[in-house]
Amino acid sequence: MQEPVVAQKTPIALELEPGEYWWCTCGRSKNQPFCDGAHAGTGIEPLKMTVREKGSYYLCACKQTANPPFCDGAHDLID
Repeated sequence: MQEPVVAQKTPIALELEPGEYWWCTCGRSKNQPFCDGAHAGTGIEPLKMTVREKGSYYLCACKQTANPPFCDGAHDLID
């Protein structure tokens, strides 16, 4: 299994509607923070997330969060 790629070192702020989304865990998607299938062959799978309320969400783009898919500030620890 390959390691995730850091897509960016800041969270991605989004207004999301209720529904199901697939958060990119590999960092290779061109549709960050969501999966576009770029993980194929890496051994990494996307994470299904369910949004229950419309609102603002800060999703991790460094792929190092301990609380996926949400940003926990782990990007501040990356060199």
